[in-house]
Amino acid sequence: MRRLGRVPYAESLELQRRLVEDRQADRIGDMLLLLEHPHVLTLGVRTRGGRGHILVPNEKLASLGIGVFESGRGGDVTYHGPGQLVGYPIINLKPDRCDVHRYVRDIEDVLIRTVADFGIQAGRVDGLTGVWAGDDKLAAIGVRISRWVTSHGFALNVTTDLDFFRLIVPCGIADKGVTSMATLIKRPIPIAEVEARLIDHFCTVFSRLPSSTTAVTG
Repeated sequence: MRRLGRVPYAESLELQRRLVEDRQADRIGDMLLLLEHPHVLTLGVRTRGGRGHILVPNEKLASLGIGVFESGRGGDVTYHGPGQLVGYPIINLKPDRCDVHRYVRDIEDVLIRTVADFGIQAGRVDGLTGVWAGDDKLAAIGVRISRWVTSHGFALNVTTDLDFFRLIVPCGIADKGVTSMATLIKRPIPIAEVEARLIDHFCTVFSRLPSSTTAVTG
């Protein structure tokens, strides 16, 4: 595992690109990147480069210091920012996990188990990806898989300022809300605590041994 702290989005794209190439060539093993991003909006392939689900003009985004990036992941538009735990698994799904739907369900399982450790009952919504608390999305998922090596991943709202989601139609879903762990349990939660629990559950669900991973901060 690599716990990277706050990383600009463009840097994370380049890092993932390099790591995916290394994983495809078996120069590295599987890993999970955990980080936060500065304020940013990212567009998934479902948007086809369009910005119809961004609700404010570019000038407003610029005044708030919010960039917009085409990410190459699945899904629609989403927001990343401080207080949100972002995870990018770089995993080779071969030979026995070559099933995209299973992979997404496994990520959802990791997140559901993680928030349960903090007393939050969350689950799935039929026909939609992500992790939900009632009708409110708690964690978004958007993945990319190239030659069965994964990148991009999930974004779990821990202490995220939810007002930033008002700038968009989150994930292109107009009739659902967005929430955070802190909102649900009515207290702030250190992201490091959530990271620690998530790492444990990730290793369980994906059959990785914690002793075989390396935690890196900075």
